[in-house]
Amino acid sequence: MAAARPSLRVLVRRVHLWLGLTIGALFAFAGLTGSLLVFYPEIDAALSPALRAVPAGARPASWQAVVDTLHREHPSRTGAWRIEVTPEGGAIPVRYYKPRETSGRDFAPLLVWVDPGRNTTIRTGFWGDTVFTWIYDLHYRLLLDKPGGVAMGIFGIVMLALIASGLWAWWPRRGGWRRGLHFKHRAAPVRRLYDWHKLTGVGALVLVLVVTGTGVLLDLPDQVRPLLQQMSPLYATPVLTVKLTGEPLPLDTLVARAEHRFPDGRLAWIETPARATAPIRINLARPGEPSQRFPRTNVWLDPYSGRILAVRDGLAESGGDVLLNWLHPLHGGEAFGLTGRLLALLAGLAPIALFVTGLLRWRRRRPRRRHG
Repeated sequence: MAAARPSLRVLVRRVHLWLGLTIGALFAFAGLTGSLLVFYPEIDAALSPALRAVPAGARPASWQAVVDTLHREHPSRTGAWRIEVTPEGGAIPVRYYKPRETSGRDFAPLLVWVDPGRNTTIRTGFWGDTVFTWIYDLHYRLLLDKPGGVAMGIFGIVMLALIASGLWAWWPRRGGWRRGLHFKHRAAPVRRLYDWHKLTGVGALVLVLVVTGTGVLLDLPDQVRPLLQQMSPLYATPVLTVKLTGEPLPLDTLVARAEHRFPDGRLAWIETPARATAPIRINLARPGEPSQRFPRTNVWLDPYSGRILAVRDGLAESGGDVLLNWLHPLHGGEAFGLTGRLLALLAGLAPIALFVTGLLRWRRRRPRRRHG
């Protein structure tokens, strides 16, 4: 008689096993590097003696003084500077997005930190040269620029298949939920490994799905945005120019006008003009925006007259933009404050536990070869 065909559940378990033994290692690697990045700005600052020396809560006397410091100490860099306004104060992080030294890389801005009390640069480095920006590139793009991001996006889709196959293989039959969620303390080691594996997977399922799914969408923007555009119009950054009409207004005056336009907003970023005929852009974080570090409320102003040229209301976005705005805050947990970041940390650790328990169980179950 012909051998009976294996059931669908058995086939799914085999698929899950071999996906776990292959893509599972990369899944664990992505989880580990992602966990390291959840609190990377705070850890990076704590590890830097120069940043630790700046008193907590220190604020600049004026934002114009910060820009004057950047222009004085980096006179050859005449493009746009992007100044981050951190809620906790201290050393001021700044990015210069188009340094000639890294022009061959897709994303490698110059990173500068300014002491707001002494008005001097206290730390510099290019993106990828510091420990955590290197880990960021490793996690996001495998150190391979844009092709690495596409590869990680494709791997992420396979990781979703790995999660789905594991859920399918475990899913209890009718009346078997209690058994499916039970941990057998007195069972053989191989059985306890299985119980650790399944309960870790079930317990972290939602977190891992959210982090993996958002990671796929973040890694494949060139594929995701056109699809969203067909369903919902996406915001297009305005192309604006201004006329030279004398000296620019003080930066603090321009910031005040942007804050007056959105009085409920907290100053988050200041982007100086990229050239003499370019506007200045002010980013404001408003209550209700998923990301308070990278908000979507923007005000573009004429630096000479102070006239508002364009605005983007981060609380009045299209459906497609709302989805895009939530991706990064969900992926890193920022959308739900400290609790969300801790959950993102756990979501990154779960694939490591799943890979280790799955691998150990597979090795214990492998038939040992006899040597004779």
